[in-house]
Amino acid sequence: MRNVVWILLLAIVAVVAASALGSNDGLVSIYWLGWRTDVSFNLFVITLIVLFLAIYSTVRGLDTLVGLPERAKRWRTLQRDRVAQAALREALSMYLAGRYTRGYKAAQRAISIQADTPDLNLDAEFTALSHLLAAGNLHRLQDRTQRDEHLKRALELAQLTRRPRAIEEGARLIMAECAIEDHDALRALRDLKDLPSGLGRRTQALRLRLQAAKLARQPLEALKTARLLAKHQGFTADAAEGLLRSLATETLETARDTEQLRKVWQQLDAHDRKDPLVVARGATRMASLGAAVEARQWLAPLWDNIHTMPVDACDALAQALSVSLAGLEADWLPRLDAATSTALRAPGVALAVGLALAERQLWGKARSMLLSAANDLQLDANRRRMAWTRLGDLAEEEGRTDEAARFYRLAALAERV
Repeated sequence: MRNVVWILLLAIVAVVAASALGSNDGLVSIYWLGWRTDVSFNLFVITLIVLFLAIYSTVRGLDTLVGLPERAKRWRTLQRDRVAQAALREALSMYLAGRYTRGYKAAQRAISIQADTPDLNLDAEFTALSHLLAAGNLHRLQDRTQRDEHLKRALELAQLTRRPRAIEEGARLIMAECAIEDHDALRALRDLKDLPSGLGRRTQALRLRLQAAKLARQPLEALKTARLLAKHQGFTADAAEGLLRSLATETLETARDTEQLRKVWQQLDAHDRKDPLVVARGATRMASLGAAVEARQWLAPLWDNIHTMPVDACDALAQALSVSLAGLEADWLPRLDAATSTALRAPGVALAVGLALAERQLWGKARSMLLSAANDLQLDANRRRMAWTRLGDLAEEEGRTDEAARFYRLAALAERV
C-alpha cells in the first residue's frame, strides 16, 4: 500500500513538472565581471533548488557534528538513568519478595548512580524513593541506625521535590510504623502528632495511631482513634463493635478511684454508655471502689429493658447487679419483679434477683429464685456456689440449721466441681 502511494505521488509530481516546465521558454542572464551567461529559466530554478538543498544539508551536518559531544553526554546520562531505574525496580521487587539484603543493595546502587551523575542529582524524588526503599529493607534486617539515617535523608529530600507532599507523608508514616515495631510508643505518638492534619485523618495513620496508643497503654486515646476508624470503615461492623467494647472496658479499668472513674465514664461516647457489656463492667468497677449506689444508677436504665436484651447482655448486667447490692433501695423492687420472666431463660438473672430480694429481706421470693439458679447447670460453678451459700445463710437466719448445713454442703460440692 505504501509503494502504491509513492508511485501516485511521483506521477503527480511528474505531471505537475511537465505542465509547469515543459512550455517555459524564459531565459535568465547572469552578469559577472564583464561576462554574461544565459541559461534557461528551468535550469536556473533546478540549480537554485539543488544549491539550497546542498547548503541545508551542509549546515545540518555541521550542526550534528558540533552537537555530537552533547548528544553523547545525554545518551550516557540516559543509559545511567535507565540503570538506576532498573535498580530501583529491583529493590522494590526484592523488598516485596522478602529478600531484604538484595533489596537494600539494589537501593544503594540506585542511590550511588544518582549521586555519581550530576545531571541526575536534580531528580530528588527518585533519590528520596530510593532512600525509603533502603530504609524499608534495613528495617526488616533490624539495622535501626542506618534505617533512621535513610529515613532522615528521604525526609530532607522530600522538601526539594516538585511533589513533596506524597513522599514526605510516606516517610513520616514509615517512621511511625518503624517506631511501633520497635515498641517505642512515645516516639511513635510523637511522629504521628507531627503529621499534617489531612494525613492524620487517613485510615493508615489512624491504624498506626491505634497501635501506638495501645502500645503506650492509653486505652482512652485508642478508643477515640478506633471510633474514627470505624467511621472511616476501617473495620467490619462486628470487628469494630468488639474492639470498641474491649477498649471501653479497658479504659474503665484504668480508673483508680470513683472520681477518676466518673471522669472516664463521661469521656466515653454515648453509644458506649448504652452498651450493656460496657455498662456492666463500669458498674462492677464502681461497686468495687465502694460506690454501689452510683453503680446501680448506671444499671437502672438498662435493667428496665432487660427483657429485650440477648442472653449475654442479661448475664453481664446480672453479674454487675450481684456485686452492687449494698444498700439496695426500695424503688428497685418493681424492676426485680419485672425481671422475673427474664430469669426463666437466664439463670444469672435469677441469681441476681434472688440476691437482691434477699438483700431486701424478702426471703420467700429470694429462696425460689436462688434455688432456681443453684439447680441450673448452665450457670458456672462459682455462681452456683454463691446461690447455695446464700440459701444456707437464709436458712440459718430462719433457724433451720439442718437445711443450712445441707445447702453449705452443696455449695462445697459446687466449688469442688
